[in-house]
Amino acid sequence: MRSRLLPVPLARSSKLFLNSAPHPTLSSRSFHHQSERSSPKVTRIKRSSPKVTRIKYTDLLNPVHLPVLGSSVRKLPAVQSQASISLPDTVHDATTRSLAQETPEPVESATPPRRRRKKLDPPAPEEPTPVDEPADVPKGGPRKKKLDDSTPEKLPVDVAKPRARRKKHEESACVEDQEDVPKPRRRRKKPEPSHVVEIDPSIYDGTTTAALTKPTTRRRKATEAPTFNNGSSVPTSPLAIDIMHNLTQFPHCILVTRIGQFYESYFDQAEEVAKLLSIKLTTRRWGGNGNRVAMCGFPLPHLDKHLKTLVQVHGRCVAMCEEFRRPGQEKEFDRRVVRIVTPGTLFDESFLNPYDNNYLLSINVNSESLDLESAQLGLAWIDVSTGEVFSSTASYDTLQDDLARISPREIVLDESLQAQDTHPLQKALSQSAQRHFISYAPQTPLKDTQPTPLPAAPSDAVITGLDAATEFVSSFAGNEQSAISLLTSFLRQNLLEHMPVLSLPSRESTSSRMQIDAHTIRALEIKASGWSGSKRGTLLNTIRRNITAGGSRLLARWLTAPSTSAKEINARLSLVAFFIARPHLHADVLTLLVEAADVTRIVQRFLLGRGDVGDLRTVASTVDYWRAIHERIRLEKTIEFAEATGGVEWASLEDLFSRLVDLSDLSARIGSALTSSSFDNEDVAVEGGAEEVSSSGLPQPALTLNTSEIKWTICPEFSPHLAALHQQLKSLIDDRLRLETTMQTKFNAPSLTLRNSPGLGMHVHLARKKDQAGIVGSPNFVAVQESGATKSFVHQDWSRLGNRILETTSFITSAEREVFETLRAEVTSRFTHLRRNARVFDELDALMGFAKLAQEMNFTRPMVTEDTSYHIVNGRHPTVEQGLLESGRSFVPNTVTLDESSRVRLHTGPNMAGKSTLLRQTALIAILGQAGSYVPADIAQWGVVDRVFSRVGAHDDLFQDQSTFMVEMIETAEILRSATPRSLVIMDEVGRGTTVNEGLAIAFATLHHLVTVSKSRVLFATHFHELADMLGYDLQEKHRGSGLFSSVSFYCSDVDETEDHRITYSYRVQPGLNRESHGLKVAQIANMPTSAMDIASQALSLLKRQHERDRAPRARALQDLGQLVASS
Repeated sequence: MRSRLLPVPLARSSKLFLNSAPHPTLSSRSFHHQSERSSPKVTRIKRSSPKVTRIKYTDLLNPVHLPVLGSSVRKLPAVQSQASISLPDTVHDATTRSLAQETPEPVESATPPRRRRKKLDPPAPEEPTPVDEPADVPKGGPRKKKLDDSTPEKLPVDVAKPRARRKKHEESACVEDQEDVPKPRRRRKKPEPSHVVEIDPSIYDGTTTAALTKPTTRRRKATEAPTFNNGSSVPTSPLAIDIMHNLTQFPHCILVTRIGQFYESYFDQAEEVAKLLSIKLTTRRWGGNGNRVAMCGFPLPHLDKHLKTLVQVHGRCVAMCEEFRRPGQEKEFDRRVVRIVTPGTLFDESFLNPYDNNYLLSINVNSESLDLESAQLGLAWIDVSTGEVFSSTASYDTLQDDLARISPREIVLDESLQAQDTHPLQKALSQSAQRHFISYAPQTPLKDTQPTPLPAAPSDAVITGLDAATEFVSSFAGNEQSAISLLTSFLRQNLLEHMPVLSLPSRESTSSRMQIDAHTIRALEIKASGWSGSKRGTLLNTIRRNITAGGSRLLARWLTAPSTSAKEINARLSLVAFFIARPHLHADVLTLLVEAADVTRIVQRFLLGRGDVGDLRTVASTVDYWRAIHERIRLEKTIEFAEATGGVEWASLEDLFSRLVDLSDLSARIGSALTSSSFDNEDVAVEGGAEEVSSSGLPQPALTLNTSEIKWTICPEFSPHLAALHQQLKSLIDDRLRLETTMQTKFNAPSLTLRNSPGLGMHVHLARKKDQAGIVGSPNFVAVQESGATKSFVHQDWSRLGNRILETTSFITSAEREVFETLRAEVTSRFTHLRRNARVFDELDALMGFAKLAQEMNFTRPMVTEDTSYHIVNGRHPTVEQGLLESGRSFVPNTVTLDESSRVRLHTGPNMAGKSTLLRQTALIAILGQAGSYVPADIAQWGVVDRVFSRVGAHDDLFQDQSTFMVEMIETAEILRSATPRSLVIMDEVGRGTTVNEGLAIAFATLHHLVTVSKSRVLFATHFHELADMLGYDLQEKHRGSGLFSSVSFYCSDVDETEDHRITYSYRVQPGLNRESHGLKVAQIANMPTSAMDIASQALSLLKRQHERDRAPRARALQDLGQLVASS
């Protein structure tokens, strides 16, 4: 019924609109809403439409919404939680259509043509609802389109029939909505054939019994949460089923699904992903009744960038669902989750730091132990990117130290501990200064076997899977077995199709390395700055002179776990001295080594089923550089021994290179197989898109008749079969040229060319009209296209010949792929030798870096012995010295001597006079020397240090409800429990944070224990001057203690005061006791208010007068007290 006349201009513009082409900016792959358009503005009448709903993932799993796919489909139980949901197998096997037909639509998409429906009895009139409605749905709901000449069935008023396959035409989205105007229905003009687009029926094959009511929907925004209409149909396309299945299978992960050149996320996860990645959230039409679901996505080249944000920044697990083209089908794909990306399972991502290890650590605790607090722990950790595996045992007391040394990116625990928040292991991890990403995995039972001792050295034995792991780890301790098994189980659970080949773990022994506790690693700033957490200003950053990624990773391990073997330490020092004495050889080796690649990670990519032809080329070239380095060193040896200048330093170098394996045959084979353009071809393929590189890692050349443009990867001479194919292709190309020349001559058509195109196939092309005269009448030519002066024909001889050329080209591509797979298999079969050689050159790089550092910073070679002495002349702090040199200042060195007669040094003096710097540099010199480096001193000699302890710096831990004083007492207690005569202990201001008397008592007790029980080498700084009296300080005894504390020596630092009462620091340490801390002078330098300084000066004067009156009797009393306590 007409309620308002339709203006004539509007009718014309509507007709023009319906026949217009789609807007050029609208794309079926676009994730952006198409909102208002600029001119020209074309209006159309608003019409009612079926209600458009948006689907939640949890709604899709409701059994009410599942489509009826057959009698074998069973209903699902009621949904309790996402983790317990499982779909029936028949749902997963019900469809085989490709996702390529399911593309997201823009918010304002082209309006499909209406389907006619037999006129029903008109419902009672109702007022139009004044809401914004989608312009792409006709009034009164979708109409049924006539599929043939038969009369369509009459639809009941309260039942919606399934939608039949229909056609739609594209129209411009440049519309502007206006008020609803009732209008009689009329047949719409059939669109032109060129604009007809078939709708994928797979998204409309659901059924519904919802009543047909007058819709009152509005256009939904992408930011709205999707809702579900209980009466609407559920999508049953392959994509929908795959996504729902993967979401239930991996409920703890963010699922990203590969669709063409995009990765996409759907349902409720889309809103979370869009927020985390700051990308556009949109919707897509899904289902038979126009339901919309939330979705977001990003292009394939942005994968690494967004993975870094999700995994490393937000600590989320990401399930990667990839698509695989079905053989022989152009648009049919299979999709499956091939890998779950977690912080500890990264291996070839571009954001993975090549200079740091990315460790995944598993911790196992013996659950059968009656006393969980004293139970032994098993540790196993792996860098998935390099394949290096280690194992060790630990206790709850040493767990924090191991965590600080290993620095794992992710920790794996047994899944039985997930609900046990009060378990001691959970408490220990929560108390760690570094927050860790914790995952859980099921424990795999192992055989009951007795452990056997194994050497703590890198092994080349291989663990190929869980069963093999069970066999190999039986040689380790029980806790280590369980930890290795837990680690392997987690890798299989997450890496899935990329499960690496594992080497037998290298067992780490506490007796073979210097143990550095967690607090000492932080206090000495070995790997991270204490304030900012960055690497700037750290020991590692200051001394690193490496040129390879493997050498940098090895250096970090050496600094956190220096050797305690004097033989190994001196062997490293000999190699450093070797290259310092031969600067020309050093420069030549560095020139070659800088060209070597990180073979350890490249080989691991091959073992993970990745890797491409570029990696093959890199492996071959790196092996060649290794051989060149070895030959250059041999040449140097020949020259020196010929001149009788060879020395004992050659022995250490020969021991290092004796571990090398000759791989020249592998390099030669790869070099003979790859063409000179293969590496460039790979780069071009990667830039052109991921589809141009096959899943096997070989570039996929386009099938073209112009074979001169194809850059083949494998040399034709590599195999007789490949050579025969190339010879056959060359013969066919010659036949093509002869045929083309013959036709040009016979028909007098110089512009005639033989071509191939996707639309016409093999055809003869003529570019000039006058050349067509002799061909038009020939029965062997069939015209297929004409445009202006050009014309194309099909010729049978050329069709047969052209197809043979394409077929031969395809055969060559397949043969090249076979050769590539063969070469990749040969590399993986030699991976143990490649890893062994890579370790040799990693050590060489680390030691040559030490040599370069010693030359630049004027370091000296230390002498490491087996006694308990420690003697450093003019030692310097390496990091502080580097900072001063950058600002144009010099460092003031100091001497430290500790021996049997003076194992403890007590340092007093003012603040900022260099006490803490002296303590830290003493520890750092020991760590550097036992790592194999020269040290910043004039003379350095000490006995092997088994452990370094520090009680330096102060901070509270409010998260653990621990004050600064409590933290200091915990660290002090650990030192007193663990220090040995071979340990080196540095302690700064123990006892502060409480009353003077209590602090003095704690400091005295600490020193008493270190002198009498631990008997360690100790540097102790304090502001408790009375402590010297308690230790029996005697000026006549050369600044030593007396009696029981005769092994305690006293040293101090002082300040110089200028005429204008300003102070300067000399930073020189000298024997004696300084009872002045000059705290007021430091406060004055800090610009405290003058009034406050005046009050402080007056108070200090009064206190000093009182103290002077009582000092002599108090000193005698403290000395007697100290002797009394010591004797008792």
